Amino acid sequence: MQPERTPEAGTVYIVDDEPAVRDALRLLFHSVGLKAVCFAEASAFLDHRLEVGCGCLVTDLRMPGLSGIELIEALRSRGCNLPAVVVTGHGDVRLAVRALKCGAANFLEKPFHDQDLLDIVNGALLACRHDNCACTQPDGPSLELERLTVREREVLRLVALGRPNKLIARTLDLSTRTVESHRASLMRKLQVDSVAGLVALALRCGLLGDGAGRGQ
Repeated sequence: MQPERTPEAGTVYIVDDEPAVRDALRLLFHSVGLKAVCFAEASAFLDHRLEVGCGCLVTDLRMPGLSGIELIEALRSRGCNLPAVVVTGHGDVRLAVRALKCGAANFLEKPFHDQDLLDIVNGALLACRHDNCACTQPDGPSLELERLTVREREVLRLVALGRPNKLIARTLDLSTRTVESHRASLMRKLQVDSVAGLVALALRCGLLGDGAGRGQ
């Protein structure tokens, strides 16, 4: 018999592109009475409206599209302080330091002991309840885009697709300096300080279209 799950316990959001890993982690958290919601990619999680109350993100490091670190950076750029744990089979000191600097609560390298992950997640949920760090999604993508001019939206889309400023300038028949000015303006209006944050926002707003990806 599994422990009863209650809203007060918090929600664990699992983001991993491997189905077997998602299933195993979901069962692990369910076994200790924690609600778990799974996502196959970062963009799907960013589109999801977080539940009321405290939560913790458990994300793989290397995934198609946004990486686990870029996902955390995107959340932070939107003012979301959801505790996050980065799990990877390709860990090294550089990535561990970057994950912690961008706000990860901890960094675990596969294979790891289930109890180690449970201890970290329970600690993060406890801190979340104490600090009241639960966050909710913005009112909607349309409100974010309304802050931009038509030209800034065009620049946003091309930046999110991985286009360099010089190529954007040629595409839109602008000078490179003008593109840089538009880019700085849209980032200021959207309160985003990284390309990862711009990519996440563009995905949520549907600016990239189906199948579009960075660097295409």
